[in-house]
Amino acid sequence: MRKLLLVFSILFFNLYHAQSPLEIIQKADEKLRGKSSFSQMSITIVRPKWQKTMTMKNWSKGDNYAVSLVTSPAKEKGSVFLKRENQVWNYIPSLERTIKLPPSMMTQSFMGTDLTNDDLVKQSSMVVDYTHKILSQENVRGFDCWKLELLPNEDATVVWGKLIVWIEREDFMQLKVEFYDEDEELVNLMEGYNVKSFSGKNLPSKIEFIPLENQGNKTIIEYTSWEFDLEIPSNYFTTQYVSRLK
Repeated sequence: MRKLLLVFSILFFNLYHAQSPLEIIQKADEKLRGKSSFSQMSITIVRPKWQKTMTMKNWSKGDNYAVSLVTSPAKEKGSVFLKRENQVWNYIPSLERTIKLPPSMMTQSFMGTDLTNDDLVKQSSMVVDYTHKILSQENVRGFDCWKLELLPNEDATVVWGKLIVWIEREDFMQLKVEFYDEDEELVNLMEGYNVKSFSGKNLPSKIEFIPLENQGNKTIIEYTSWEFDLEIPSNYFTTQYVSRLK
């Protein structure tokens, strides 16, 4: 009887804790987005001889709508990046114009940082645009993580040729990502630090993007606030409203 109970206990444990690669990526992605979100953050560009910090506000709604407003420094203040489904727009306050970004511009640097425009607005989706495979389980800075390989689907318009992602097993936090080009050469590294609770969710509050080919260069994102499942007016995600965001 004891052996039978032990067998059932093991089976229940394995079923309860079993996660497919897709489920892991979905849960990690849903945690970052929620039904909606609002965040405030600073972005610091670090170079061997100088550094620069800008601040931003970000709103999102589901997977398809996101808008980011630059609040400082004065030179860039008022710039807005808007994602509506598969379209991305940039409002330039000095010109009082909103321009649509073509797919070719998604690989370009976002405002001089080590992030691409695609990284900022998350036009490509880890869930939809890639196939997923669990490689192993590893420890990242004291956290037990799944290590997954993500390869782009044939019909997906994505920036990267491959991603290796470490996702923490309990709270589904993305703690590390390696970005590979089409030749599978490691190009960029992203690492998450300083886990904090935002709206009851444990998430890294500090994220570093490191371009491995440029020694001494990195971009640091630090979240000062992050709220989820808020009521956000739909007009926030329209080209007509971007100039009025505050």
